[in-house]
Amino acid sequence: MNQPTRTPLTELQSGQTWRMEDAHLLISLVGKHLVHYKLIKGETKRTPTSLSAKKAVEKYLRENKAVLVNR
Repeated sequence: MNQPTRTPLTELQSGQTWRMEDAHLLISLVGKHLVHYKLIKGETKRTPTSLSAKKAVEKYLRENKAVLVNR
């Protein structure tokens, strides 16, 4: 049985920018269980800071095939 290779998702860190097909996710602060982030879609000027569980953000990035832009 031939399984596809997966690249492991890097650990979330403060200041990272993740690029997806139609949006960018900017990580502001990473805690033990929670992540503060901004999800920018399109040409939005002001976006609110959101707070979610670390595992939920990692799952969202994996499902949307996000690519790390900078650290």
